[in-house]
Amino acid sequence: MSIDSAYQILFSGALIWFSFLILAMLIRAIIGPEITDRLLSINMIGTMVICCIAILSRMLGESFLVDVALIYAMISFISVLILSTIYIPNQRKRSPFGKEAEKELKTEKEYLENNRKETKEEGL
Repeated sequence: MSIDSAYQILFSGALIWFSFLILAMLIRAIIGPEITDRLLSINMIGTMVICCIAILSRMLGESFLVDVALIYAMISFISVLILSTIYIPNQRKRSPFGKEAEKELKTEKEYLENNRKETKEEGL
């Protein structure tokens, strides 16, 4: 077995693995209960397709496929960005980040104050 045939087997196995993962993400995109699940699965499909194109570029020895993969990466990024700005802000059940951060900061301050009181009482 030569190095070239070992690489061919490795690349073929990677392409088969990526095809199964793309299928799993497609199923997740269809049945995902939240819009964010769907957006993430679409983003993952795009990333895996880019990896498949890069592997095919190496397998076939065609360097122009790397350019195709880069262009596809830019288009995929822009599409996910646009879709996320359209769909995510429309969810009313999400609370603003500032309120969550204030609550978390308040609980941390209370914990630290209680911890300081306990250490003073113990004489440490």
